[in-house]
Amino acid sequence: MKKLIALFAVSAVASTSAIAGVALSGAASVSYDDNGSGASATTYDADISIVGTNGATTLTVGMDVDAGASVTGVDMATKIGPVTIAADMFDEVSIVTSAAQTSTGEARVETTDSSVTVSLDAPIGDATVALDDSGDITVSGTWSGVTVSQTMGDTDSTKGSASIAGMDISITNEAGATDWSVGTTVSGIALTLNSDNDMTATFGLSGNTMVVSHVGAVAYSAATTKVWETAAVDAYSTVAITRDLTSGASLTATYKSSDDSLTLKAAVTF
Repeated sequence: MKKLIALFAVSAVASTSAIAGVALSGAASVSYDDNGSGASATTYDADISIVGTNGATTLTVGMDVDAGASVTGVDMATKIGPVTIAADMFDEVSIVTSAAQTSTGEARVETTDSSVTVSLDAPIGDATVALDDSGDITVSGTWSGVTVSQTMGDTDSTKGSASIAGMDISITNEAGATDWSVGTTVSGIALTLNSDNDMTATFGLSGNTMVVSHVGAVAYSAATTKVWETAAVDAYSTVAITRDLTSGASLTATYKSSDDSLTLKAAVTF
């Protein structure tokens, strides 16, 4: 009997040790949208993230569980001395599943987006060098508070970010096209603006906020061999008021000017 008790004790300790290396988190929400003059609709969303850690190695698995369990991501990262290896092992289905969806800007051909990136964290002028399995080389680093990243490969890309005089600024130039965003706080109001003419203003404190947003117009874009055409969309505004509830959930009411709709959303994260 003593041996049996000891065996159960060892088993319990081993199980506890194994579980200690696993972190579980997730989020769930239910939304009711009156859709303005259209038919109302109720939607659901539930996601779970599992992170397993053993030393300097982590495995992260994301799952969408509201419509049958389906994997949304599998990533592994590990370190060997100054070398970091990151593997995206999940290949998403990127093509549009319905032939009727031809004006969404979505991909129209299947592509492989799983990848492996090897980064060298060594004193090379305070820079980090990374190489992925497509042959792209990325050099990045932070100098005097300014972070710069340069990717050289099939499509050259330069990214920069900095916090200057209370403003968070980021700029990305890829294949000659530049995107930028600026964020700052004025009199307790958090403001953001980007190159797509999108603007947001957040009022209040955590747990009791109001977010006013303006979404810029989207211009028509013709189809290419890789993506469907993008339909033109007029600019619109939204107002979202969120309150944390004593139950641990949050309740958000969102008004959208484009279709005069009101959406009520209850959500929880853990």
